[in-house]
Amino acid sequence: MKKINHICDLKSCFLCKRCLPEWIPAVAAHRKSFHYKKGEMLFQEGDEVKGIYFVYSGKVKVHKKWGSEKELIIRFAQKGDILGHRGLGHNVFYPISATAIEPVNVCFIDLDFFQATLKVNYEFIYQLLLFFADELQESERKMRNLAHMQVKGRIAQALLALQEKFGTTEGGFIDVSLSRQDLASYAGTTYETVFRIINEFTEERSIQTEGKNIALLDLDKLKELTREMEAGS
Repeated sequence: MKKINHICDLKSCFLCKRCLPEWIPAVAAHRKSFHYKKGEMLFQEGDEVKGIYFVYSGKVKVHKKWGSEKELIIRFAQKGDILGHRGLGHNVFYPISATAIEPVNVCFIDLDFFQATLKVNYEFIYQLLLFFADELQESERKMRNLAHMQVKGRIAQALLALQEKFGTTEGGFIDVSLSRQDLASYAGTTYETVFRIINEFTEERSIQTEGKNIALLDLDKLKELTREMEAGS
C-alpha cells in the first residue's frame, strides 16, 4: 500500500454521486488516497474496522475464509464501488477480506467521518440501504446455488455474472483477468473441477479461452445450463 496524491474527481464513486453537493468539500477534506499493487490486501478478515473504501480504478475481490485452507469469493468491486461496508454495525471487525486483483487506487474515509456523512445525507442512506438489500439477495442466491445447483451450472453462472459485472473487451473477452483458482473460489468449487469444465465448455463452443481470458460464445446455452442444473437439483 502506498499513499498517493488525490486523483478522485469527487463525482464518480458511490459516496460522491449520492451526497449533498454542500457535503462534497467535507469529503474532499477528509478523504485519503491509496494505491495497492496486484495481490495486496486492502483489509483482512478479522482486522479492526478503521473506515470505508471507495474504488477509483482497478478491480478488487471480496472474499471470506471457507474451511481451513479455502476461500469463497463473495463479489468483485471496480471503479465507483464501495468496500468495507460489511464492517459496519456493532461488530468492529471486518467479516471479509478485500484483495486487489490488478493495480487499484482507492479513496479511504475514516469511520467517524463516514458515520457523520450518514447522519446528514439521506439520499446516500437510502441508496446504501438498497445496495445492502441487493447484496443480501445476491448472497442468499449464491448460498442457495452452493447447496442445490450442480457445479457445472455454478461455473456457468459465475461466468455470466462476471460478464454482467465487467462487460467485455473489444476482442469479446470478459473484461477481467482471473486465475482459474479465483474462478473456482467464486463458483464454490475446486481448481481441478474448474479446469475440467472450462475445457468441456471450450469443446462445446460455449466459450473461448486465451490464457486467463474467457469469451462467452453461447449465452443462451450457458443460461439454459444454469436453469437446468437448478431445476434438476
